Amino acid sequence: MLTFEQKLAILDSYPELERRNVSLGRVNYHLEQSRHEKKTVAFHLHPNGNGFVYGGLLRGYETDDKGMVNIRDYGEPELRSLLEASIASLSMFIPEAPAPGKRKKKPAAGSLWTNHEGHTLSLKPEDDLWYLYAGLQLEMAFETLEEAEEYLAEEGFARTQG
Repeated sequence: MLTFEQKLAILDSYPELERRNVSLGRVNYHLEQSRHEKKTVAFHLHPNGNGFVYGGLLRGYETDDKGMVNIRDYGEPELRSLLEASIASLSMFIPEAPAPGKRKKKPAAGSLWTNHEGHTLSLKPEDDLWYLYAGLQLEMAFETLEEAEEYLAEEGFARTQG
């Protein structure tokens, strides 16, 4: 388990997050550039080691009714992975309809990826990023196709189409 100071140091290493001290020695971190109404990424980090990270748009994490993941027992790699996924999910661009008479470039087609357990993920390019979905649920976002494919291969997925 990371100490309070270690968790703060990790969160402080993300320049896109704004630190806000709140009551009882607790600390929140906000993502002001969030493309969603939700802006709080880390909530009520407490000197006793407790704290929460927003995972409401992610799959694979146990969340409370507000979409928060308890990070009390997280190590550094797990915390960084959750933070990066949370930031990516809140940064996801929600495209607007193009103005009449203006056509958007059609993005390259996406691809399906399956692992040995039969789980399928779809990888789709949108607005200069690559988004990984499990059904309709956003899993992660990547800046490059190569980064996405490397992640999928490391997680045991192979391309099945596209």
